[in-house]
Amino acid sequence: MKITQLRNATIVLEFEAQGRPVALLVDPMLSPQGSLPTLRYLGGTRRRNPVVELPDCSNAVLGRVTHALITHCQRGHFDHLDRAGKQFLRTRGTPVLCMPRDAEHLAARGLAVQPLAGTGRQPFLDSGHITPIACVHGRGWVGRLMEHGHGYLIEMPGEPSVYIAGDTVLTPEVRDCLTRLRPDVAVLPAGGARFDLGGEILMDGQGVVDACTLSPGWVVANHLEALDHCPTTRVGLAALATKAGVGARLWIPEDGESRVF
Repeated sequence: MKITQLRNATIVLEFEAQGRPVALLVDPMLSPQGSLPTLRYLGGTRRRNPVVELPDCSNAVLGRVTHALITHCQRGHFDHLDRAGKQFLRTRGTPVLCMPRDAEHLAARGLAVQPLAGTGRQPFLDSGHITPIACVHGRGWVGRLMEHGHGYLIEMPGEPSVYIAGDTVLTPEVRDCLTRLRPDVAVLPAGGARFDLGGEILMDGQGVVDACTLSPGWVVANHLEALDHCPTTRVGLAALATKAGVGARLWIPEDGESRVF
């Protein structure tokens, strides 16, 4: 299993399914730097998004894509599927896997939708299995305004199991996935995102460190240093992980960086 971090929550998983290469693109935000709206309206951190460009390797990595997987995309979540991402998928006719709730929304935008069969563990790409795990994208009043979506546990024969958390705080469901389902690799959002008012809508650095203490395998931190409402830095997260003694199992990739698990 090869994982490439492109930017924010956009990653590509490369593996084999029945002897065929699969490159699974997750939550494509492909717009140029500064072409999307700000997510902050007060204070000095307000900037247009994304705040960085895609890495130089993006065209080569995207050229290998065979399938896409969407965690959530409605209520203005352009950071998980933006206009450029839709155009990329539509032009290529890429099969787009998603939860049933998003299927009609995506099909109306011309995407080749293949909805999953609800929330239970189910067949995936002929030889494997996928299990949706509910996300909580913020609590309290701010949570009522958000699109919560799902993460996914992917299990393919001969490959490490991978949990892609989607946008979530550290919930009982996430904890259960890490401790009971025991993924070999868990990709978690670490940005600590928050709007001008209300609490965090993503795990922050401490949340990811806490998740590392629960997970028996590798943890991959993403959703970092790409949006103006995500204050967690890679350096700060690494320092927290080292202090907690979990740095050896935490990978904090730079944009464009890949690793084989």
